[in-house]
Order: sequence, then C-alpha cells, then structure tokens
Amino acid sequence: MDNNDNGLWIFGYGSLCWHPGFEYNKSTTGFVKGFSRRFWQGNATHRGTAEKPGRVATLVEQKESLVYGRAFQVKDGTALPYLKKRECSMGGYLTTISTFHTRDGSKCFPVIIYIATKENQHWLGEAPLRTIAKQITECSGPSGHNVEYLLRLAEFMHNYMPEAQDEHLFTLELLVRSTIKEKNMCLTTLMGNRDFIIDLETVEQDRFEADRDNANLQNNVNRDMENTFQYASRVPAQTLRCLKM
Repeated sequence: MDNNDNGLWIFGYGSLCWHPGFEYNKSTTGFVKGFSRRFWQGNATHRGTAEKPGRVATLVEQKESLVYGRAFQVKDGTALPYLKKRECSMGGYLTTISTFHTRDGSKCFPVIIYIATKENQHWLGEAPLRTIAKQITECSGPSGHNVEYLLRLAEFMHNYMPEAQDEHLFTLELLVRSTIKEKNMCLTTLMGNRDFIIDLETVEQDRFEADRDNANLQNNVNRDMENTFQYASRVPAQTLRCLKM
C-alpha cells in the first residue's frame, strides 16, 4: 500500500457503487472476503414505504465467499455524517471494519462497511428469490423505484467487474427483467430516466473501455461471419461447387 492510499476508505456494495452521494478523493473496484450479498434488508425511506417496504442489499457472513464492490477514499469530514444519516439513521445499518482487496490483488487496506443485521427494525430476512423479485417490482420510495436499485447494481457488476460471481444478485436481475417484460412495464420509467456518472481511476476506466472495445470487435467479427454464412447459403448449389472460400 502506498502513501496515496492512506486515509479513510468506505466500501460500497449496493447503491454506493453507482450513486455514492458524497465527495471523495478517488475510488477503485475490488472485493472483501467472508461475506455474501443478500437482498434481505427492508427499506422504507429510499426504495419503499412503511406500508410497502422495498428490498435492498446487505452482507451476511459466509466464510469462503467474496463480495465485489467499490471502495472510496473519503475526501473530507462531510462524508461520514452524510452516510450515517443515509445508511444508519434512515436505513438501519451498522458499521463494521473489513479488509478490501483490489481486483489485481496488488493492494489491500481497511475499509468501513455499512451492514444490516436481523436486529434492526427494517430487517426482512431470507425469502424465495421469486418472492424477493416480486417485492422489488412492486415497491418504490422517495429515491426511486426498487427495480432501479437492483438493475443499476447488477449493471455496475457486469460492466466493471465481469469476473464477479453473484448468483443471488444476477438471478434476481433475471427474474425482475422477466417480470417487467411479462407485465409490459416501462423500464425507462422504473429506472427514473436518468444517468449516473461512474468516475473510477483512469487505469480502471481505460481497462473497462478496452474490454468493451474488444467485446464490440468480437461481436462485429461474429456478425460478419454470420452474414457471410447466410450469403453463401443463398448461393445456388451449382455455383457453390465453383466457389472459392
């Protein structure tokens, strides 16, 4: 760990990944060990109401598991009071300390994590994934629809940490998208018709863009090969015998 990494760091694994809401010096992606992400925490202040609470992410201890997310180096003294209100007072979370590991394994440092336990009043706990998905599609609150919370988190993981294995999150994503399609719900409305800027460190952004460009290139190659095959398949059989491929 170099001197530039000294200071206070916050680990985000839910909405903080794409909407931190506070100023910071820098951020980076990676993981913490010994936890799994679960949508077991109820929410009546951001993504639901007291009458119809939404479901948001918390961490549960699981010895062999990893949770991928985003670490933020705090810039000044305003972040902690803001997060205390957002996560603790309004969300029911407590704070704990864990060790954050960068994606390439080159650095590790302590981070503060906001975590909800079954002792808080908003706790909903474990339920069948279809039940959780149904609840997510039906709830919204002052910060937006519960669907937005889930899909933006899943999108962040797909885009910036494609190596992340999170069966719970990605299964919920598929179930919710399926419900939206079946019920002909407007995804743009559910997502709030807004964008959030993800400003990771330059090296991570460059790597993401390179991965994206490589994926687009491969898609173009696959599309060209498919078009070539479709063209060849339409050439009369007599011509095909003379065709040099």
